[in-house]
Amino acid sequence: MRRLAARGAAGDAGEVAAPATDSTDCAQGRSPRPRRLIDLCAIWDPGAFLPAASWKSAPGITRRRLNEAETLSSVREAQLERLEAARPRRPGSRERGPVLRMARQQPPPWVHAAVLFCLLCLSGAIEIPMDLSQPPTITKQSVKDHIVDPRDNILIECEAKGNPAPSFHWTRNSRYFNIAKDPRVSMRRRSGTLVIDFRSGGRPEEYEGEYQCFARNKYGTALSNRIRLQVSKSPLWPKENLDPVVVQEGAPLTLQCNPPPGLPSPVIFWMSSSMEPITQDKRVSQGHNGDLYFSNVMLQDMQTDYSCNARFHFTHTIQQKNAFTLKVLTNNPYNDSSLRNHPDMYSARGVAERTPSFMYPQGTASSQMVLRGMDLLLECIASGVPTPDIAWYKKGGDLPSDKAKFENFNKALRITNVSEEDSGEYFCLASNKMGSTRHTISVRVKAAPYWLDEPKNLILAPGEDGRLVCRANGNPKPTVQWMINGEPLQSAPPNPNREVAGDTIIFRDTQISSRAVYQCNTSNEHGYLLANAFVSVLDVPPRMLSPRNQLIRVILYNRTRLDCPFFGSPIPTLRWFKNGQGSNLDGGNYHVYENGSLEIKMIRKEDQGIYTCVATNILGKAENQVRLEVKDPTRIFRMPEDQVAKRGTTVQLECRVKHDPSLKLTVSWLKDDEPLYIGNRMKKEDDSLTIFGVAERDQGSYTCVASTELDQDLAKAYLTVLADQATPTNHLAALPKGRPDRPRDLELTDLAERSVRLTWIPGDDNNSPITDYVVQFEEDQFQPGVWHDHSKFPGSVNSAVLQLSPYVNYQFRVIAINEVGSSHPSLPSERYRTSGAPPESNPADVKGEGTRKNNMEITWTPMNATSAFGPNLRYIVKWRRRETRESWNNVTVWGSRYVVGQTPVYVPYEIRVQAENDFGKGPEPDTVIGYSGEDYPRAAPTDVKIRVLNSTAISLQWNRVYPDTVQGQLREYRAYYWRESSLLKNLWVSQKRQQASFPGDRPRGVVSRLFPYSNYKLEMVVVNGRGDGPRSETKEFTTPEGVPSAPRRFRVRQPNLETINLEWDHPEHPNGILIGYTLKYLAFNGTKLGKQIVENFSPNQTKFTMQRADPVSRYRFTLSARTQVGSGEAVTEESPAPPNEATPTAAPPTWPPTTVGTTGAVSSTDATAPAATTEATTVPTIPSVAPTTVATTTAATTTTTAATTAERPPTTASGTKMPESAPDRQSIWNVTVLPNSKWANITWKHNFGPGTDFVVEYIDSNHTKKTVPVKAQAQPIQLTDLYPGMTYTLRVYSRDNEGISSTIITFMTSTAYTNNQADIATQGWFIGLMCAIALLVLILLIVCFIKRSRGGKYPVREKKDVPLGPEDPKEEDGSFDYSDEDNKPLQGSQTSLDGTIKQQESDDSLVDYGEGGEGQFNEDGSFIGQYTVKKDKEETEGNESSEATSPVNAIYSLA
Repeated sequence: MRRLAARGAAGDAGEVAAPATDSTDCAQGRSPRPRRLIDLCAIWDPGAFLPAASWKSAPGITRRRLNEAETLSSVREAQLERLEAARPRRPGSRERGPVLRMARQQPPPWVHAAVLFCLLCLSGAIEIPMDLSQPPTITKQSVKDHIVDPRDNILIECEAKGNPAPSFHWTRNSRYFNIAKDPRVSMRRRSGTLVIDFRSGGRPEEYEGEYQCFARNKYGTALSNRIRLQVSKSPLWPKENLDPVVVQEGAPLTLQCNPPPGLPSPVIFWMSSSMEPITQDKRVSQGHNGDLYFSNVMLQDMQTDYSCNARFHFTHTIQQKNAFTLKVLTNNPYNDSSLRNHPDMYSARGVAERTPSFMYPQGTASSQMVLRGMDLLLECIASGVPTPDIAWYKKGGDLPSDKAKFENFNKALRITNVSEEDSGEYFCLASNKMGSTRHTISVRVKAAPYWLDEPKNLILAPGEDGRLVCRANGNPKPTVQWMINGEPLQSAPPNPNREVAGDTIIFRDTQISSRAVYQCNTSNEHGYLLANAFVSVLDVPPRMLSPRNQLIRVILYNRTRLDCPFFGSPIPTLRWFKNGQGSNLDGGNYHVYENGSLEIKMIRKEDQGIYTCVATNILGKAENQVRLEVKDPTRIFRMPEDQVAKRGTTVQLECRVKHDPSLKLTVSWLKDDEPLYIGNRMKKEDDSLTIFGVAERDQGSYTCVASTELDQDLAKAYLTVLADQATPTNHLAALPKGRPDRPRDLELTDLAERSVRLTWIPGDDNNSPITDYVVQFEEDQFQPGVWHDHSKFPGSVNSAVLQLSPYVNYQFRVIAINEVGSSHPSLPSERYRTSGAPPESNPADVKGEGTRKNNMEITWTPMNATSAFGPNLRYIVKWRRRETRESWNNVTVWGSRYVVGQTPVYVPYEIRVQAENDFGKGPEPDTVIGYSGEDYPRAAPTDVKIRVLNSTAISLQWNRVYPDTVQGQLREYRAYYWRESSLLKNLWVSQKRQQASFPGDRPRGVVSRLFPYSNYKLEMVVVNGRGDGPRSETKEFTTPEGVPSAPRRFRVRQPNLETINLEWDHPEHPNGILIGYTLKYLAFNGTKLGKQIVENFSPNQTKFTMQRADPVSRYRFTLSARTQVGSGEAVTEESPAPPNEATPTAAPPTWPPTTVGTTGAVSSTDATAPAATTEATTVPTIPSVAPTTVATTTAATTTTTAATTAERPPTTASGTKMPESAPDRQSIWNVTVLPNSKWANITWKHNFGPGTDFVVEYIDSNHTKKTVPVKAQAQPIQLTDLYPGMTYTLRVYSRDNEGISSTIITFMTSTAYTNNQADIATQGWFIGLMCAIALLVLILLIVCFIKRSRGGKYPVREKKDVPLGPEDPKEEDGSFDYSDEDNKPLQGSQTSLDGTIKQQESDDSLVDYGEGGEGQFNEDGSFIGQYTVKKDKEETEGNESSEATSPVNAIYSLA
């Protein structure tokens, strides 16, 4: 059975993550890239994937892959065919005819259109962005010959663009057309399109004439073509009375139509008066002029009448001429229909036979002129009995088979798209059994002007040179006229920077005043061409024109193109880099086009990454990034098999697919190449199609189509349905198929000088008919033992005549081919040597190049065995100096090279190489121009002048050397320069010599990428193919001060929640005298940003400590250094994320799923205090313990959230949670989730290398799965599309290996809170709390009163500025401080006030927010109560503020 699969035509289509610009000129890097899934410009060579090894091991299956767009390279196709031939066979398999035809189906039309569009995208002129000033450009205009319908309003189009927007005016018949004076004529708003309205009357013919549109702004004027306006005409047929046409049977006849002249010409056709079409054939046919020709009239021709009809295009009306009536005179009045097909019909009817003669054209010769690019129509209509046949020939050559086609029963020859090569003499030959005659038509091909080099818009920077070229050809040769802004160039003011040289305008040292629109008009007697090209002088730094950070997805092994549209003046240099490092990408697997597009010829896995394009000119640089993702191809690895099933049984067709998991897979089925309707008898699953109760109508081919948005794969099988108790009608279908046996008994007969007949006996076809035979040959002189394909013949023959070359000792063998594969080669035939002859060709690739200054090496490609034609093949080499009358030098060579010595330096030579053998010489060879060797240049550029442009670039100008001193081909001028020293003291600099090249013979250039604030030296040389010439005088120059590079090693540390420390080092390249640093920072919390603060520091300061105003938010810092020129490159860092997990102390061996939830809602209306947040914790568990659920509870009266752990066994004495330590193998652990109502922050730990990508996968309660790709250094990750009160499961895994994953975390977002919450004073719990506090205060006062009345003593501490002892409860507001033992139970009552919060149940504490010290709690173990940290004394205030939040301490204060 045969398996077929097709790669999708969109095999490497790209997906762009952001919309692109609307520009239509992708040639300028403005590729049309709307948001889409299919990138048309990326499918021009989809290629194919290499077959997987698993295919080879599939038992009993043979497969053939086909490409839907038929873009397999020949190498891969050969590999695939060899793989196909090697596959094992399966009994009962067979291949059906339509399947084979499918394997070579043509690509869809849109593929051709896309390829053509992409090719056009890679060439063209540069276009200026519309936000920049520019002269007008005509964007739309009517055709030159504009024919309009007189019933409609007249519309003459003219649209243009420019900045500022252009204004329009028109001329009519070369005079100004005043639109305001004619009420019928108006101009569209913001356009030059004319509208002539006839609704209120008027004659359209009054407006016929030649119109021309002018679009003008302050930078120039652009012109449209001269538009010739004509009104369509459809005149009536003149009335006439036609007498019956009397003609003798067998005589020729012409019925003339003579239609009325119309504009455009009408379409002619013949019908009867009853509107029945006239049947046309070889005998009766309509000519190109509309006449109806009868080569000979028969009696049946008078059974109808004949009316000529004319259909006019614009009015869509048909006019009918009065009908002709025929009266045929005959010798046999009986019209016996049985004689119409009689082999000798004319003799049977008594019609005399006669030789052919031409009815049109008349005579033996005529001439015809046709314009280049048009269709040539030659017509010959002949009379005669019997009806003659027409054949066409061209004298001295063959008809162009690719352009020629025969029409009107071979009476007309049409040659499309005529070129000059089609001129000459053609003749038509009319023949019947009585004789023949011919007519010669001399064809002359003229040509209206056509472009060889159309002028393009010229965009220059001030001081640059350029040229406009207007080169056209035609017959006769067209003349060229230049205009500027619509006026003849001769009448324009003189411009010293402009020089006109025929069809070229040269601009030197262009300035802003040179901006204008130039018109080139080239014309001859057959037509004209008009082109606008503006000269725009701009000074623009590079800019990128496409959206940033596009995403392109492409299938493995395909070809793609990454676009980077850009603009700048001077034209920037574009370079591509991958992953921000490495050298410029060009060459090998990469190719960079002039418009900036980067083509990757074959995508591999390692090509995935971020590609950066950098556009640079002397004014700056710009860059953009494109992210390329490489996807695995979609392939069907288990295909449906051909099956034979009985009616009523069940059939299952398998179709198992492997595809890229990140792409959505769709599997569909076709039946007989049409979409399959899945009825109730069928069941479609992901990997199979089941048909229940098979019926006869189910028989046919079934195709499984597996497709993603980027590619697709096909596999086909055939289902044969048998009737009950029936046997297959094709017995071969039940027999095993195999490759054919080898042919045998080869025999050579009909031996001739240049041919021989080879006959063989076919081998057994092994149940698969032989489709082809391949004949191979081997010769024993040049490549003995190597077999070459000679010819291929159909499988129905076993004898063929082989054309041979002279003097070759041939030996042949034959290979048979069927649908299964190729047979083994037959045994070789006997040898046959053909006689020799002189060579009929000469060696190719003749070159002459110097390897030393005084020689010239002549080389060529040697001829092979089949072109030697005789023994002792040798070559006659001739040479002489060009443009001299020297005699030819010659030598005979047996190799493939010859060195001519003692030659002058770099002079041209004429070279000829002629083949010769013992039978004679080959034809006269072509003359090739070569050059002797080059010597080093003898002169250096003089008068080198340096002009400093900016801190990193200089402009050079020099006097060019004389041509005779170059002593070779001038390749370039080259500047060597080096950094002598820096103007900064004690700064070491590298004095490595660098170079800048200026190709061609030019007098100026620019050197860039210099270091600011430095002393440089420079020398100039001229370079030819040999090397450098002498150096010029050394020049010195100094670059001015520039902006510094970014500060180095910018570090942000956060030792505690109150301060942030910043440190940095001085810039690597100060580029001047540093005057300070500028620090900009702002706070941010999620998507909320605070106010930006700017700090300026002295140049010696490299540290800064910032006091945090907000302990919850993070900070973003931007630091840059400054010189007198300005601020340099900035570096940005962010403060660390707040810690959100306990300190690990031990590592469990496994990590079961952990559930994290939140309860309570917290209002954040207080702007002065940080809002209470819900904190999630990561809880590693011991393997023997079930998954742990952690719920977080928010206290409404505090700013700290306490976490409790449910059903957790004790771990350590202090209650610290068990950690997860990093394992030895690659792994992901300690996944932490910090949820809110609509978002969550995610962090984790891993031991992967830098640059590793991860994927965060989370699933909500509705089983909706989402993934977020993450860079390793991008933690923490914020998920922003969550729903309040929803439960989520989450995991983190490696993007490169999904098997390496974290444990599954379950968490719940908090319920959303609203701003309309009730006042806290009205809440019952608050009122109850206040009552309890008041009761406790009352009891305290009663106790104090009783103690005082009993005379008891107690110490009262007065307010004084002494530090409190650690045993004393701290108080700032002067409240009583009890030290009596009776008060201790009161202090211990903290536990009863907040009994739900106990240290032994806590999983987190504020100790985590310290700087690594050990935490110390009160004796009650309360988390909310007082705590201290062993830190510096100034942190005591923090402890006091923490104590003030305790309800018991509040009671002390009230007391």
